[in-house]
Amino acid sequence: MRTTGDSPPRYRRAALVGLGCYLLVAALILLAPVSYGGVIHVLAAGLRSLPGVPAFGDGWVEFVANIVLFVPMGFFLTLLFRHPAYGAVLGIAISAAVEVAQIVIPDRTPTVRDILSNSIGAAVGALIAWLIVVGSKRRLAKTATSPAGTVEPESPGQST
Repeated sequence: MRTTGDSPPRYRRAALVGLGCYLLVAALILLAPVSYGGVIHVLAAGLRSLPGVPAFGDGWVEFVANIVLFVPMGFFLTLLFRHPAYGAVLGIAISAAVEVAQIVIPDRTPTVRDILSNSIGAAVGALIAWLIVVGSKRRLAKTATSPAGTVEPESPGQST
């Protein structure tokens, strides 16, 4: 039996499918025995060639790329468990595990900076998902408390 605090099964299924697809792609990126230094360098050079864009070093481009890579993890974990702490903390733990695994993978170099940027990404994803969860709970509560068929009164000063 489902309680009001539980997420509907369809959202859980969607979060699981999204998380599964994300983890598959992320594992290929994070655990492949290839260096992405060349890709990062090309991206940084492309950014530097844009007019009006300040020069970014390769390290900053990699840092931002790692943040972006972990946003979906925090997002899907938070939707799945319905609490942002799970998305953020599990994202940090998985990031640390990936960096430890990279010790034995050729052409990969684990760094604390990667754990930091991955953790920021997971936390941002968790925050975005939590804002969605809170917003949907408020809409449901508002719908549940207003009688069916009634129209919300206008605020003072508004006209139709």
